Amino acid sequence: MSRIGKQPVVVPAGVSITVSPENVLTVKGPKGQLTQNIDRDIVVEVKEGEVVFNRPTDQIRHRAMHGLYRSLVNNMVKGVTEGYKKELELVGVGFKAANTGNLLDLSLGYSHNIIIEIPSELKVSTTTEKGQNPKVFLEGIDKQLIGQVAAKLRSLRKPEPYKGKGVKYAGEILRRKAGKSAGK
Repeated sequence: MSRIGKQPVVVPAGVSITVSPENVLTVKGPKGQLTQNIDRDIVVEVKEGEVVFNRPTDQIRHRAMHGLYRSLVNNMVKGVTEGYKKELELVGVGFKAANTGNLLDLSLGYSHNIIIEIPSELKVSTTTEKGQNPKVFLEGIDKQLIGQVAAKLRSLRKPEPYKGKGVKYAGEILRRKAGKSAGK
C-alpha cells in the first residue's frame, strides 16, 4: 500500500470538494477554485470532512498514481485555503526587477531587458531596497503553476558557482567553487 496514498486528505471548513462522473475533481475554497482530472482507475470518495483514494490493483501504474493524486489534491486544498508564495532573488551588479501589473521587466546583464508576462492566475510583486538584492515575489493558489513560472525565471540566468551571480530562490544554498589559484 502507498504510504502517502492511504492517508486521507482532511478537508477544512469552508472548502468543498466535488467529483464529477467523468472523474474531474473540483476544489472550491475562500481563495478560489481548482480542478484536476483523476485517472479513471483511481476511486475517489468524499466523506465527512475527508477525501479517500483507493486503487483497484497493485500494478506499478496504479501504485504510482495512488500517491500522486492524493498529493495533488492535498496541494489543491492547501492552495485554496492558504495559498502559495515563492521568492526569487537577483544576485549581481546592475540586476534589476520591476513589474507593471503582470508584466515583469528583468535586467539580468544582457544587452536588453527581458519582459515576461506572468499568468493572470498569479500575483507578482518586486522589491528593491538599498543594500539588498532585488527580489521577485510570486503568489497564487496553484502550486504547480508557481513552481513552473519560478523555474522559468530562474532559467533566464542560473546562479553560477564562482561568484553566485544569477537568479536564485530565496534561501537556496549554492555550491561555490574556488576559481583559479594565484600565480607564483
